[in-house]
Amino acid sequence: METLTMSRKERERLTVMAGVKQQELTLVQAAGLMGVGYRQSKRIWRRYQDAGDAGLVHRLRGQASARRKPAALRAQVLARYEEERYADFGPTLMAEHLAREGVVVDHETVRRWLLISGKRTVRRRKQVHHRQWRERKPCFGAMVQLDGSHHDWFEGRREPCVLMVMVDDATNRMRARFSEEETTRASYDVVEGWARKHGLLSSLYVDRDSIYRCEGRPGIPEQLEGKKPQTQFGRAMEQLGVDLILANSPQAKGRVERMNGVLQDRLVKELRLAGINDLESANRFLDGKYLQAFHRRFGREAASPVDVHRDVPRNLNEVLSWEEERVVQGDWTVACAGKRYQLDRQHEKLSLVRRKVIVRTLRNGQVQLVYRGKPLKWRSLPEDTVRKQPLAKKQRRVKSKTVVKPPASHPWRRLGVAVGRKFWNGKKAQGRAVRLEVRDSGRPPLRSGLPASRTSSRETPEQNNNQPRGHSLVS
Repeated sequence: METLTMSRKERERLTVMAGVKQQELTLVQAAGLMGVGYRQSKRIWRRYQDAGDAGLVHRLRGQASARRKPAALRAQVLARYEEERYADFGPTLMAEHLAREGVVVDHETVRRWLLISGKRTVRRRKQVHHRQWRERKPCFGAMVQLDGSHHDWFEGRREPCVLMVMVDDATNRMRARFSEEETTRASYDVVEGWARKHGLLSSLYVDRDSIYRCEGRPGIPEQLEGKKPQTQFGRAMEQLGVDLILANSPQAKGRVERMNGVLQDRLVKELRLAGINDLESANRFLDGKYLQAFHRRFGREAASPVDVHRDVPRNLNEVLSWEEERVVQGDWTVACAGKRYQLDRQHEKLSLVRRKVIVRTLRNGQVQLVYRGKPLKWRSLPEDTVRKQPLAKKQRRVKSKTVVKPPASHPWRRLGVAVGRKFWNGKKAQGRAVRLEVRDSGRPPLRSGLPASRTSSRETPEQNNNQPRGHSLVS
């Protein structure tokens, strides 16, 4: 018994042809039900009469397509995938690189070939509905997402590093720069590069890393002024007028998180093919043709043609720095970070002693002293003049009390406890009698609470000189 595989349209035609066979429908009516012309309905009816149900099945069913790729090309693509060059490439990226080599194959064709050959499997992720979709910002520069992507970007050819990535929410335009670690300086560098190229953005969306959020509690002066503690990066963004937004989860800034995933897949392979093994060459590679090609591939047009970037201030390099408040000492010096600076005499009119000045350290290591926005003139003092912190006092050791056992010649051991106590009580009585005898012999007693330097007004100098020091006569 033959088994036929029919589509829905073919099954509907089978029902119509069965009605024509039972003379319940005419060919004109059958043509209207099947949505074909009268002549085509006659052809379908003739095939149904000749071959039965099998005559309604499409004759190309099960046959190879006339536009299929040659078997040699398929074997060549699969062989390239098995090589180390494209072993970990996805279908889309592999199709792009094959096109550079002159082998033009659609990425869906590559995906089907890899699935059929068993070299690639479909990975399905479990989906959980716990957040809602957020519409993109309408204008370029309205909001930019910033994140550091920690990854082995050079596949063991050097130590792992971090890629600082900035992505515009409206257009997917990107700015990226390699750095050794995710630090305040690395964030400053990538933000400055964006500002120099596009302008000053309106808001910056970041995570809750300690670079962007201060973990400490505000001090008493900050509480009195109603200020919240800020990091150096947060202080710089406030001075530039950039709204710093802290994300509550990685999914909240999913634009840059997904961009990190794309770069970890594509950029790693591009660096490998280009033979790049150091950060400087990698940054030049990014600023060159790679980002331009990346924007052509993944960029999009903003909903509004308005660019909301602002002009870059002249003191951008001074704002993207480290600032600390220090108090001017009585000798007109300022101490900060283990160094000491002497203010110039020309600032005497400012009366800076016991006032706070700002010690600003630029990214190139240059130091500036600023008071109310105006720079101060100073000179650096030698390191040996820096006051050293007092050493912590050594804790005195508390000696443990040692129990001294009385020797064998002790009266308590020789005469017994009762007799020994009576012996010592007698010794004490003799001592008191001796003291009373000395007191009655003319030696004046001590007067409690009277200083030794004060004497009675009735004493003569001769009497005062004859008395022992610390005692006075009582009349």
